[in-house]
Amino acid sequence: MEHKQLQVFAYVIMSNHIHLVAQSAIGQLSNTIRDIKKYTSKRIIDTIYTIPESRREWMINRFQFNAGKHKRNSKFQVWTHENHAIYLYSNNFICEKIEYIHNNPVRASIVQNPEDYLYSSARNYACIPAILDIEPLSLPWITY
Repeated sequence: MEHKQLQVFAYVIMSNHIHLVAQSAIGQLSNTIRDIKKYTSKRIIDTIYTIPESRREWMINRFQFNAGKHKRNSKFQVWTHENHAIYLYSNNFICEKIEYIHNNPVRASIVQNPEDYLYSSARNYACIPAILDIEPLSLPWITY
């Protein structure tokens, strides 16, 4: 976030996807996301090889298989090539998307309340210690 001047307003990190409400302070957001994917892919592969992991072989095989489906990748593909960017055009739409993001772990039956999920900015919005510092927007907090 600091290196790429990525302003994150909301996020959730799930086991198989990530949602962000963010903007780039230095350029096109798509370029920043591309760079983040490239950096994290290398870190993920390095970590799989260096830290004992029972699923190492399966993960490496999966990432190699994914790379074989696209000409862009030479060896591994961790992330999909596409992003599903949505232009957030109003305060109500922003609130709707942040609520959707924060409720991902609830819909997945991981937690009962959005703010109970460690890898989510729901904690920031609920004024609970969080793993990432974000730039919260002035939004009403709703717990279901």
